[in-house]
Amino acid sequence: MNLTSPSHVKAWCIENGFHPNRTLGQNFLIDRNILDVIVDAAGVQPGQAVLEIGPGLGVLTEALLARGARVVAVEKDARLASRLAAALGNPPELRVIEADALELDLDTLLAEPFDACVSNLPYSVGTRILIDIALHPLTPRSITVLVQTEVAERLAAAPGCEARGQAGVWLQLDHDVSIVRAVKASCFWPRPEVGSTIVRLDRHPCGLTPDERTWFFDLTRYAFMHRRKQLGASFRKAPAPLGREDATLAALFAAAGVDTVARAEQLTQTQWQALARAYAHAP
Repeated sequence: MNLTSPSHVKAWCIENGFHPNRTLGQNFLIDRNILDVIVDAAGVQPGQAVLEIGPGLGVLTEALLARGARVVAVEKDARLASRLAAALGNPPELRVIEADALELDLDTLLAEPFDACVSNLPYSVGTRILIDIALHPLTPRSITVLVQTEVAERLAAAPGCEARGQAGVWLQLDHDVSIVRAVKASCFWPRPEVGSTIVRLDRHPCGLTPDERTWFFDLTRYAFMHRRKQLGASFRKAPAPLGREDATLAALFAAAGVDTVARAEQLTQTQWQALARAYAHAP
């Protein structure tokens, strides 16, 4: 069937007694132009290995295979997973894994390795899946995903933006995050209640040692839990080992070039990394 045809998709669902599950984020992409935008943005080349999370009926899977990619598709819904390969003609370049992406052993999965991850992520757990994959040491060089627009704006938010939060700071440690294009709700069936946006992540070196990375995540996690507070006041009351006496805090912040009256969303990636280094190497 034509997977970008609303009438074909609806007819298949009716014929097979399949009711899209909103809890699982089963909103199927039915717009050919947006499909092409996603695959073009991903820049997948023939022979490359691509990881897809939540293939659904396989519209994106089919497009990736048409570009010559080798695809590993992870699908939680047993009904969709069991039909996917046969529905696409059992191509040898496709391997389907029936599993919950949140419960997979990523060490094993990402050891393949993959050149890219390209997915229409479910709204309910998309951010968690994206962070787990993007922060893994074996993460693909590029990740191109459809996510809820609000999530996309947070992930790409620059310092000083109200949308800047922990998820964006974490992902930007290892990736350049760019907004590709907004996608209307009418491009999906069933139609979601929120808008979507295509986001691309390109991996870059972060320059932190393993110990410094641990401090980076601990510091940012605590700071964004108390994002309304000035950083100096927030860390003064933090539990050990984050909390320090005033003089020690002042010295750590000065070494990192960070003002103690700044708030979490105001710091640049460079400043967060500098603060992590200062904590990691403090006596």
